[in-house]
Amino acid sequence: MTSFVSTLTRPKSAQAISLTKTPLTAVHHAAMTTHKRWPLGALRRAVSRSFSSSSSTASTTTDAASATFPLKNVTRSNFDSVLSELRSHVRAADFVAIDLEMTGITSAPWRESFEFDRFDIRYLKVRDSAEKFAVLQFGVCPFRWDPLKQSFIAHPHNFFVFPRQEIPLDGQSYEFLCQTSSMDFLAKYQFDFNACINEGISFLSRRQEDEALSRLKLGLMDSWQGSSECTDFPLVRVADVLFTERMKKKLSEWRDGLLQNRDGGLQYQSHSNELKQQLQTVFFEMRPALSLTGFTSHQLKLIKMLTKKHFKDLAYVHRSNEISSQELVVYTDSESDKDLLMKMMKDDHRKQAQRKIKDAVGFRHVVDLLSSESKLIVGHNCFLDIAHISRKFLGPLPPTAEEFVSSINKYLPHIIDTKILLNADNILQQQMKRARTTLSSAFSILCPEIAHGSKSSILPHQPCVKVEVQVDDLRSSNWNSGAKHEAGYDAFMTGCIFAQACSHLGVEFSPSRNLAQNEKLQKHINLLYLTWTNGVIIDLRTGNRIAESLGANLKKFPPILFENIILIWGFPSKLKAREIRECISKVFGPRSVTAIYHIDQTAVFVQFSKTELVSDFLTLKEVLEKNNDLITELHPLSKLLEGGNTGAASYEAYKEICSSPIAKILFADQAEAVGIKWKTKLLVPQVEVETQEHASSSPESTAKTESDVAGESETAKEVGDSEENNPPCGRFMNGEKNNPPYRRFMSDKIIDSLFADEVKHIRTVKY
Repeated sequence: MTSFVSTLTRPKSAQAISLTKTPLTAVHHAAMTTHKRWPLGALRRAVSRSFSSSSSTASTTTDAASATFPLKNVTRSNFDSVLSELRSHVRAADFVAIDLEMTGITSAPWRESFEFDRFDIRYLKVRDSAEKFAVLQFGVCPFRWDPLKQSFIAHPHNFFVFPRQEIPLDGQSYEFLCQTSSMDFLAKYQFDFNACINEGISFLSRRQEDEALSRLKLGLMDSWQGSSECTDFPLVRVADVLFTERMKKKLSEWRDGLLQNRDGGLQYQSHSNELKQQLQTVFFEMRPALSLTGFTSHQLKLIKMLTKKHFKDLAYVHRSNEISSQELVVYTDSESDKDLLMKMMKDDHRKQAQRKIKDAVGFRHVVDLLSSESKLIVGHNCFLDIAHISRKFLGPLPPTAEEFVSSINKYLPHIIDTKILLNADNILQQQMKRARTTLSSAFSILCPEIAHGSKSSILPHQPCVKVEVQVDDLRSSNWNSGAKHEAGYDAFMTGCIFAQACSHLGVEFSPSRNLAQNEKLQKHINLLYLTWTNGVIIDLRTGNRIAESLGANLKKFPPILFENIILIWGFPSKLKAREIRECISKVFGPRSVTAIYHIDQTAVFVQFSKTELVSDFLTLKEVLEKNNDLITELHPLSKLLEGGNTGAASYEAYKEICSSPIAKILFADQAEAVGIKWKTKLLVPQVEVETQEHASSSPESTAKTESDVAGESETAKEVGDSEENNPPCGRFMNGEKNNPPYRRFMSDKIIDSLFADEVKHIRTVKY
């Protein structure tokens, strides 16, 4: 085992040497001419010298992005051997850092995380990402505290994974989306797509494994093992009839020859050289058998059918292994002997199928290892990573965040996010305020001695935690110098950040102490940012969400009242937010609209100052669209409704659109594809108002749960068909056209007085 000390063993004057993509031959030469245990600085100098002899591209830098460390690449060719080593590393670890590289983040611009997104919708957007994109790399880095060296021992692993279908399952082969910006990003950092696709480790989720085993138990997987029951089918083609008769004759001759030569030493004699090669007498399970080679799959089906139909003492057998398969016609002495043979073959097929299913589990063995050992899992802004882990290795994600956190907390009970730690401490928070809290930035700021060999300017009196990197076999071609945005290297950086943050918080490291139970970390464990942007925090233990109280570094937003929000889409593309505000304000008053937020170029959120303005707007929109007369054309809202494609609905329709698996780039197209329309419902007037405020918030502030929303839906009563066909606003428009109030829609008071009885409790939802 080779180790590399990554902090204090380096001379202060030494510069950080870039190892980015060093040729392995140079690395191997340097490794084999040294001792098994190197300081990291010595490794870099040795590799730099060997590299500079053949190339002039080696450079010195103090940039954290160029700091490289050895890590082990794992593909399906070395997965089994690495897995056994990883088990011992994880069991001995104090914590395990992880990181994932995916094919994309968002399937459409409107699926980005917005400030107007409610808690449940933020989760739906994360779920959509985890459902549609694939994981290409999975970084796992166990960290173990060595009390003698007073340093952590890190074992970074970089697993290439690929969702290859190893066994037949229901439906077609796997499909996933690729976001061009994400793929370009990976290519920019020299991601090896060939290694991923050709050598990536496949996997089955627990759900898929259970379904495969259930199908096997029901006998539904016998077909792909070649042991399905033979069905009799009519011989239509002349060629099939001639082939069947010829094979029937040959099998009869072979069986008769066996009966005449009980010693079994008969070699089948055929007048055709071709048949001599296709039919060879062998022994199978101590029974004489005829080996079938060179036949097409259709011909084998015909042989199987005629064997079952015409020969009671012959059995058609298929045997396969990892290397080859074999088709045979076996002679049996009796009916009981035949039954015994077929039972033996069926058991053999079942065992092979079980082995294939177990082998197909693949990379999930690693995630199951992390689960079974109940180690503290460390990630950086990792809610999306955890969602991918649940989707890829457990099963389909549940519809609500509450259900999701309940399932993942049982699977991975101890998760901590370094971004939570960085924002929880005032000193760290102030320093992070001056720079981005991206992984590489945090690594450069908090771990400068590891990143580029310099003292920390942020925590000058705080000793840097030493980290020693160990590679099991440096001479193997399965390791390389890690680089930023490789999952294994990012996992290593995440673990270093966590170790340094723990040291700053006063956490004492000891092999006898469980970090997951540490008092100083307890208030941070299982708290994750719900989305990849700052904001709402979710507690994985309870499912409750907490608006971030340490948000001094965040932009302050006004309160968001979701029941005051209306969703408008499909309006003329020339309209901007300012013009939409003007249209609505002319009708409902200059202070009726508090905010307008673009979802994309085809849709906006409009937040009204009063809840009742939501139903008033929707009712008025319906009236104008139904009448479609001269007054409608002169109405202030006519600019918004121009073209006849404008849709509008309450906030609940937005949830329905976000929960759909349909993937359209433009929001208006998505709404049309989902089939969202609006109609009125009478609701119980007691509706909880959810407020999201970033300026000041407390852990006690929680929004409606899914059960609350469901309860409101159950108590809702739809307006009857008669009301829809002849709505109150329609009656008003038809019967009171000449009244002055009709010509003055700009007055809120007049609209409210005319519609008070009819639209008092109207809300708009989808169907």
